[in-house]
Amino acid sequence: MNKGIVIKSTGSWYTVKSETGDKVECKIKGNFRLKGIKSTNPIAVGDHVEFKFVEEETEGNTNIINGLITTIVERKNYIIRKSPNLSKQSHIIASNIDQAFLVVTINYPVTTTTFIDRFLVSAEAYRIPCTLVFNKIDRYNGEQNKHMEELIELYEKIGYRCLKTSTKTKVGMDTLKNWMQNKTNVFAGHSGVGKSTLINTVEPDLHLKTKEISDYHQTGKHTTTFSEMFELNFGGYIIDTPGIKGFGVLEMEKEEISHYFPEMFQLLEKCQYYNCTHTHEPGCEVKKHVNEGEIADSRYFSYLGLLDYDAKYRN
Repeated sequence: MNKGIVIKSTGSWYTVKSETGDKVECKIKGNFRLKGIKSTNPIAVGDHVEFKFVEEETEGNTNIINGLITTIVERKNYIIRKSPNLSKQSHIIASNIDQAFLVVTINYPVTTTTFIDRFLVSAEAYRIPCTLVFNKIDRYNGEQNKHMEELIELYEKIGYRCLKTSTKTKVGMDTLKNWMQNKTNVFAGHSGVGKSTLINTVEPDLHLKTKEISDYHQTGKHTTTFSEMFELNFGGYIIDTPGIKGFGVLEMEKEEISHYFPEMFQLLEKCQYYNCTHTHEPGCEVKKHVNEGEIADSRYFSYLGLLDYDAKYRN
């Protein structure tokens, strides 16, 4: 049996890079969809698979050799998003990831703390180290720069690595490249934050498609419609993902959500109740730290939003 890694997925076909370095166009066995996989895509970019070669006949009676994926190796981790297909639970964006880079912009377009926190919670849940990349710093005015520095201080205090970047002035590019080396990296963020431009800057040979931000809507135009893995000349891989509009926290019990906020998790044992939801219970250490300013309001509101609590609990 042949082994390889999925480097591209278009929905019905998968490009697999074999152990010998060949790229093989593969389909999947039909029973992949009958094993209770609660996602729209049973196989994702980054998956390690086993496949066999099959011969197909075209209309012109030409025999084409393609691959048939028969086995998927157990994933060490993966990132999911809400699926546009309401009949399914989730869509797997990428798997077997060493680290994720969430590209954040203060403007052009705006990335909210709610969006950041939802991504970080999912990354924590699937044990994927995450770095926040604050991009387009050459475009910000004084007020926007101040807001950016406040966010960096907030997330670095929690323990997240942050990096300021600009593809125009090349600020942070050497550091970013160094951090990516010999790792399987995934870049995520809203459309228009500059993911593809960042990747093209550290690896110019890739020539990923980019588009300018719409001045009217201040939002990004989608340029990537499917995930794809690229080999880096300086070692490692980069997975380019579709722009994420609504990153959801799936396959997670509500009681577990606070476990993925590191600043809350370290306080759990000090709460009066072992199953404290940090919303209305007396003797809650988390709420005490929120009231004292030790836990940021934005983080607490993100937590409540994930619990789907009413605004009355925010007081």
